[in-house]
Amino acid sequence: MDRRIFLGFAGPSIIVMLLLMVLPLAMAIWLGMHFMTFDNVLEPQWVGLRNFVAALGDERFWQSFNFTALYIAVVVPSWIVIGFIVALLLDQVTGLARGVYLSIFLLPFIIVPIVGTIMFRQLFEPSGLLRWVYQELLNERFRYTEQTVKALIFLHGIWYVTPFTLVVYFAGLQTLPPDLMEASGIDGASRLQKIRHIVIPHVRSLTLFILLFSIMDSYRVFDSVFVLTGLNPLYKANTIMTYTYQTATQFERLGKANAMAVLTVIGIMVVLIPNLYLSWKEQIAER
Repeated sequence: MDRRIFLGFAGPSIIVMLLLMVLPLAMAIWLGMHFMTFDNVLEPQWVGLRNFVAALGDERFWQSFNFTALYIAVVVPSWIVIGFIVALLLDQVTGLARGVYLSIFLLPFIIVPIVGTIMFRQLFEPSGLLRWVYQELLNERFRYTEQTVKALIFLHGIWYVTPFTLVVYFAGLQTLPPDLMEASGIDGASRLQKIRHIVIPHVRSLTLFILLFSIMDSYRVFDSVFVLTGLNPLYKANTIMTYTYQTATQFERLGKANAMAVLTVIGIMVVLIPNLYLSWKEQIAER
């Protein structure tokens, strides 16, 4: 395609994306270099890099970072493994039943996040079904503690986003050549051998895509933590997003909150750049 034609079509989108990404980031950096509260929001005080230094020296910031990293380490592999397994099972179903099962699996992902989280939490209220199951199985009352609240956050994250990975893997399985599977079956390959040597390599690029999306999505988790914890410090379950929100709204440190947001963007880039490089290498290898 001619370069002029390409720029004519892609130029407006590129300009819009730059305006939507570069300008807010530049504004956040500028605000992060000022001492700003709701009282002096029109006349912020220049402090340079003090807010960035304060954020990096804030123990609660690192606690929220550690919990966010733990959240990513728990839920992202769960999304990939569970989504892949369910997609394999769903691929064996045909006819109307496939559409019914797929619709059921997609329900958590379709529901508005806040509404879905509230519904999920109600299952553990005094009259909730899962609370009753918990008490019947373990013969003890369910209590909201640091450990149980964190477990609920992980469980909700897995329940809510796994349908996305399921759909991606299921779509990838539909492009798998059936002749290849039949030929491997004639050669005596078992079901597990087919999955290991044919299916998994076939969806490798999809796995990298899911990994990139999942890391970005889980790094900015906010809704579920906000609803399940009520931002109660006793649970020690703040993520970077919830602590940034608290810093801005409750502590009224708008400059520091912007500095933390910039540091969060930097952290996301540090995590994503190696994965983007792997994805690029994967695309090159497939050509």
